[in-house]
Amino acid sequence: MKIFAIGQNYSEHNKELNSTNPTEPVVFMKPDSALLKNNKPFFIPDFTNELHYETELIIKFNRLGKNIEPKFAHRYYSEIGLGIDFTARDIQRKLKAEGKPWEISKAFDSSAVIGNFLQVSDFEDIQNIPFHLEINGTTVQKGNSQDMIFPINELIAYVSRFFTIKIGDILFTGTPVGVGKVAIGDKLKGYITGQKMFDFDIK
Repeated sequence: MKIFAIGQNYSEHNKELNSTNPTEPVVFMKPDSALLKNNKPFFIPDFTNELHYETELIIKFNRLGKNIEPKFAHRYYSEIGLGIDFTARDIQRKLKAEGKPWEISKAFDSSAVIGNFLQVSDFEDIQNIPFHLEINGTTVQKGNSQDMIFPINELIAYVSRFFTIKIGDILFTGTPVGVGKVAIGDKLKGYITGQKMFDFDIK
């Protein structure tokens, strides 16, 4: 299975990282070894001193597809969930400054946390879904899919131009403003419309 991820898809997040809004979706990928499921603890790797959480809505593909038109993209998924795109920000910053690919800052082991999934049919509008992250009981990040620069179905259409989408593949749709550092001992809980989607510890 493949993990597609979208960067810079919320304007306010781009501001906090001193980035401009993209004119096309920013796509990167994570290997299946990046998956962290079932509320297992996340162990901070020794190669970073600035590990950031990025809370994101995620979708799971349920059909094979290629060159999907936006108007048909909704046919390729029926579940939406919440995850964390962990980022070694210090490494990413260094590699960006050097003009090098920053894959290792995003695609390392256990960097793609995946929580529970909900049925898309439970929501009136896929582009109006609120979500938030709590760390140690305090809300640190809030977002809503209505604030995406590129809506979910447009992301699917774009990604499918370059990659064949297969059943079980995952799409991380980008993070809103409010990213920050995690530390050993933190407890992270993620919610969609008040429903808890994940609950795990940082070690």
